[in-house]
Amino acid sequence: MYGRKAKLQMRGLWFVAVLIASCASQSLASDRGMSATHGNTIVSTYRDGGQVHHWFDADGSYRAFFSDGRSMTARWSLEGSKLCLSGIRPRLLLSRFCTDYFEAKIGDQWSGRDPIGRRVQNTLIKGRPGL
Repeated sequence: MYGRKAKLQMRGLWFVAVLIASCASQSLASDRGMSATHGNTIVSTYRDGGQVHHWFDADGSYRAFFSDGRSMTARWSLEGSKLCLSGIRPRLLLSRFCTDYFEAKIGDQWSGRDPIGRRVQNTLIKGRPGL
């Protein structure tokens, strides 16, 4: 049904979805880990300058925008010490993803890796530029 190129593109999109959840969830703060993100932005920056902006809303909605123009949405929930994204759209190979998170405040920066090992620099910034 799908050619090799389409399968590789779908696999790439899946890694992007996991990256979003992984990078974004590592920076969530107070009030069960989420209130510092409400109304603010987590920016994940790659070494090549590419970025992903992550937005978590108090109503459980999640949005992300990539510097190449792509975007995605999902629903977030807390399950113990895990942040989970579900209902990821556009529909990718992964419809649900959970990862650990830790407390952060506006201005905090931390290094991380995406699911395929690429390094990213994450920053929790005030407001929602680009939204």
